[in-house]
Amino acid sequence: MGLDRLKRQLSSLDPRLYQIASLSTLLLYGLGWLHFEVSPWQIALTIGTALLTQYAGTRFYDLPSFDPKSALISALSLCLLLRTDHLEVAALAAVIAIGSKFVIRWKGKHIFNPTNLALVVMIGGGLGWISPGQWGQVAWFGFLIACLGSLVVTRAARADVTLAFLAFYVGLLIARALWLGDPLTIPLHQIESGALLIFAFFMISDPKTTPDSRAGRIIYALLVTLAALYVQFGFFRPNGPLWGLIACAPLVPLIDRLLPAVRYDWSRPTTGQPSVPVPLVLSLHPQRRFS
Repeated sequence: MGLDRLKRQLSSLDPRLYQIASLSTLLLYGLGWLHFEVSPWQIALTIGTALLTQYAGTRFYDLPSFDPKSALISALSLCLLLRTDHLEVAALAAVIAIGSKFVIRWKGKHIFNPTNLALVVMIGGGLGWISPGQWGQVAWFGFLIACLGSLVVTRAARADVTLAFLAFYVGLLIARALWLGDPLTIPLHQIESGALLIFAFFMISDPKTTPDSRAGRIIYALLVTLAALYVQFGFFRPNGPLWGLIACAPLVPLIDRLLPAVRYDWSRPTTGQPSVPVPLVLSLHPQRRFS
């Protein structure tokens, strides 16, 4: 009875708590064992700025309460991925990430993944970079990311878009190598990146910026993959998935319109398909959500 009760309690937790725990574990591991080139000052400033921006947005838009969870997720992701020599750049990235949730919206849903938008702005502006070599080639560390990420996307009911993206991305890389007659060691080396796994498990799987329906998410994963590979091999730019996601994000409202489903709610994670008929409820005071 005690074990069953514990399982029920764990299953009722907000999926964002799993994300925070997973990202914190990865960051601590990176600092302690992989010697990430990110200072404690940058980490503190990034997290502090993200929380302050979330609080300011909560007050400005007169939201019911201050919720730090989504801001913490974005801040931890920036600490893991963004590298810069200037603390003010780290702070600016946090402001852009959290502020975009309040400003760039469509029908109550923010368009861009906050971390993705901030990274693209910083990289595109030459203010920062992503260091893929910082992760090393330790296979079991990649396995650690995959395990923690699997926990997150399963709890958030978004494992489908992660698995679809990885299948499309890896499959097309291998197909390209076979078409060109390249050895398979080339695509295998291209996917040996902690940044790619973090993107797949913690960024493209964001329930608030992915299509509501499962079919829509599969299509979305394919579009992001094609855009990422075009950037990578057409423009010869690194970080193709980041650019692919930012390019395809504006298509989510269109996909939701063509393939409608239940809007995601952190308190009741679903795949978008209701298990029971959903009654139409009219409210004179719709609740605004910025998480």
